[in-house]
Amino acid sequence: MEYPEAKPVKICVIDDIKSVVDMITRKPQWQEYGIEVAGTALDGEEGLQMVREMKPDIVLTDIRMPRMDGLEMTRAILEFAPHCKIIILSAYSEFSYAQQAIRLGAMDFVKKPFSLEEIVNVVLKAKALCLEEREEQEKIMAMQAQIKESLPILRQEYLTFLMQHRTTESSAKARWEYLGIPLAQENFTVFIVEIDHFAEKYGRQPVQEIELIRFSLQNILEETIQAWTQGVIFREATNRYVCIINGGDPHAAGLITEACCANVSRYSRCTVSIGVGLCVAAIHELADSYAQALSALAYHFYTGGNAVYSYASIVHKPRAASHYSVTAEQEFLFALRSGNREKSLLVLQQIFDELLQLDPLPAPQYVENIGYELSFKICRVMLELFPYEKVQPLEQQVNQLKNRLHPSLQEIRSLLEGLCAEACRWIEEERSVESTRIIQQAKAYICANLHTSLTLEQVAKQINLSQGYFSNLFKKVSGISFQQFVMHEKMEKAKTMLIEGMQVQEIAMELGYEHRRYFSEVFKKYTDMTPSEFKISYLGR
Repeated sequence: MEYPEAKPVKICVIDDIKSVVDMITRKPQWQEYGIEVAGTALDGEEGLQMVREMKPDIVLTDIRMPRMDGLEMTRAILEFAPHCKIIILSAYSEFSYAQQAIRLGAMDFVKKPFSLEEIVNVVLKAKALCLEEREEQEKIMAMQAQIKESLPILRQEYLTFLMQHRTTESSAKARWEYLGIPLAQENFTVFIVEIDHFAEKYGRQPVQEIELIRFSLQNILEETIQAWTQGVIFREATNRYVCIINGGDPHAAGLITEACCANVSRYSRCTVSIGVGLCVAAIHELADSYAQALSALAYHFYTGGNAVYSYASIVHKPRAASHYSVTAEQEFLFALRSGNREKSLLVLQQIFDELLQLDPLPAPQYVENIGYELSFKICRVMLELFPYEKVQPLEQQVNQLKNRLHPSLQEIRSLLEGLCAEACRWIEEERSVESTRIIQQAKAYICANLHTSLTLEQVAKQINLSQGYFSNLFKKVSGISFQQFVMHEKMEKAKTMLIEGMQVQEIAMELGYEHRRYFSEVFKKYTDMTPSEFKISYLGR
């Protein structure tokens, strides 16, 4: 029978009778059983020294030997090699010693006199136990290797859990020690690092390029923190890292995070925003510092990035009861309805200036909501004046920004200013079209009534406008005043009538002039010729 094990099971034989040792070691074909005779000894002391050196899997020993008996040797061997399989050779009269050896930890015993078959059987039984233990040990070692290999992932998972959930102090410490997290177990500050404008800058980059950027940033953060204190960093999201550092000094935490921000900007193509929580004393309180860091990070709404914001700067300051002026909103919407771009943009700026002058600054979500509310109100005002198909793209712009993660204040303001400018342009265009239509209507009325003494009041009343507004609108649309247009139309018609051979008196009456002389004076002033001179000049007679 052949045993293919690469590593044979080693056996040592110890007996004070040399013929017994020779018989046990030479007669059986141990190699065929996958067993290697590692050494022999003729007394207990020599045997113990040999076992220390050879480290066999199995020891076959007599119970009675000079210098050290089998019991004493068994006890000594099992102290330094507890997995060694010890088989005792004993005479019937020594049976009580054999039992004692078993109690000490020996595996089995063989009574003298014995046959080689008995020896082989008990050794093979010991070998089977050795192989079983080896397999179990290999499994344990493989599991330990897997655990060691996956420790970074297990640490990250546990730290992520601690950021979201409070746990008991004892449980937190036990798990912390098991995972070998390289931080002292007290006085922590959590800060969150977010890559600015990640989606816009890197959304279309290849995965390898993005990984290189993220790896590079983590390296910069780790080296920066290491220069100051102990810390661990792990990725929480595609564009975000969580850093936990030891230390309870808020000033030191501020210096570390400012250094992180500056080094990322200096040594990479990115910038980052950092939110810093307050110091907490124990592991199970980390979730508190994390939540504070998250709240602080939201305030980068105001900066647009590349800055540090600490929860300590907002936590102890009382907040104003109301930040937002409804009167200003009404003024803004009135200016918008009027199409007054300059006025509406000015009021919009005043609304945000008032918010930004508050100390502490309002919660970013509050200002963000004001921005979206004003945006949708602009859309509603436009729906009062224009069809939905025209207004729909404006709504889409608002929703597009609203669906973005963490838009900045500048992006909110740019959206509002863009909507405002577009809305006022539409109103102005619409007004221009309507104004042109009204003035065309007025001109048609004037041309149809040249035979009357047309007045500004008469025409304004005809198209339901006040005299002043009509006068200004007429000049704005036509480029000339009402009186100039009436004069132009009457004189051009007079020219036509003169060419057609009508008499000056008839023309004067036809154009609403009571006196021929007055008409002639007006005609000469307009053409630099009297009616007769014009007629001669044009007809050649």
